[in-house]
Amino acid sequence: MIKVLIVEDQFILQKTLEEKLSFYSDVQVKFCARNGEEALGYLADHRTIDLVLMDIEMPVMNGIVATDIIKQKYPHIKVIMITVFDDDEKIFNAIKAGADSYLLKDSSAEKIYEALTETLNGGAVMSPSIAMKTLKLLQNPFPVDPHPTSVELSERELEILTQLSKGLKNKAIADNLFISSATVKKHIENIYKKLQAHNRLEVVMKAKQNKLL
Repeated sequence: MIKVLIVEDQFILQKTLEEKLSFYSDVQVKFCARNGEEALGYLADHRTIDLVLMDIEMPVMNGIVATDIIKQKYPHIKVIMITVFDDDEKIFNAIKAGADSYLLKDSSAEKIYEALTETLNGGAVMSPSIAMKTLKLLQNPFPVDPHPTSVELSERELEILTQLSKGLKNKAIADNLFISSATVKKHIENIYKKLQAHNRLEVVMKAKQNKLL
């Protein structure tokens, strides 16, 4: 029996996933959480879960942060990101957090079941559009400068950069660092300028090149 935890904040989508999995007698949905924090609370008392179907955008704690924590605390649990998003930044952050597979929510019941079984057997499943974007990421979308210019960030900028690398939004960063969202936005603008980056994915890649992460 495959014991599954669904983490999805939208009730209709949550029920749709449950319905798709109900066609398979060897799959049992043990619990449905509305956000990452609720999922972690459940896992603290139910560590026999085999696999988590994880949404990305959720209130309280998003799926990327929750996946990172689950992979650290419960490395035996597989995580499939199942989302409407297929943009580069979210793919990068999900993979970095340790997601095992990545599906779009419009995947058929059959595709989701195949992803469950293959992921539990050690495979990595991705929807076609996700796979193409991941391949491009692995081919290094941002050229590596063999002689990168030394970049110096302030202590606060380094703290915010670390938070950015975890996929956190400005408000979550502000809450974690006890500063205003406006202050976070200003620091991010300075980080972008110093690293000559245009989006969060690029800023993380360039920070790694400069050994800032």
